[in-house]
Amino acid sequence: MNCIIIEDDKLSLRIIEEFVNKTADLKLVETYSNAVDAINLLGKDNDVQLIFLDIELPDMTGMEFLDSLEITPQVIIISSKDKYAVDAFNHEVTDYLVKPVNYARFYKSIERARKHLQMRNGLDKIGKDEIFIKKNSTLVRLRYDDILWVEALENYVIFNTFTDKYTIHFTMKAIEQKLPPDKFTRVHRSYIVNTGSIEVIEDNSVLIRVQDGNKTIPIGKSYKDKLMGDINLMVK
Repeated sequence: MNCIIIEDDKLSLRIIEEFVNKTADLKLVETYSNAVDAINLLGKDNDVQLIFLDIELPDMTGMEFLDSLEITPQVIIISSKDKYAVDAFNHEVTDYLVKPVNYARFYKSIERARKHLQMRNGLDKIGKDEIFIKKNSTLVRLRYDDILWVEALENYVIFNTFTDKYTIHFTMKAIEQKLPPDKFTRVHRSYIVNTGSIEVIEDNSVLIRVQDGNKTIPIGKSYKDKLMGDINLMVK
């Protein structure tokens, strides 16, 4: 995995660099003392799969950095404080380490990142109208039109179709980046819906027709404007 380090503390930076250099399959692309310079790299066509990120940085915090990215590689937070952990996991980071970090704990995070990358590579777009989902040792073909909604469940996501459910180890952010934005929109931190499957939009929820009735899915406040922009809305 190609990785970068964003850390303004020189001692912490040196320790993380040493850990990276002694870990197989990790390649250090660059180090940064602030997030602004890192954004310039990630805005280009650079193949970075993993970011080691401090929270308290000059000019731009680690959380502001994550909010600024359209496509986010895997992120491992390395912070001197644990008070940012809840917010970090809401950003779907791979892991959160509290300084001082020993190599054993660092390596455990890398193993988690490797597993996530393998899962991510197991979900691939095939053509314009379908994806294949890796299920055990087989690949299952899913047409986009058959996917009604995607739901987060702890460290897993569930693809709901008219007839079946498929559970895979993945993050919602990674799923959102894989699915075509002209067909799917995120309406809640835990839900992505196929806009073509929406029957009714109420104040704070959408209704999707299923075999035994309707499925009610909540709309998060921060997602409502995007949803209204993604549908073909006609008002008098």
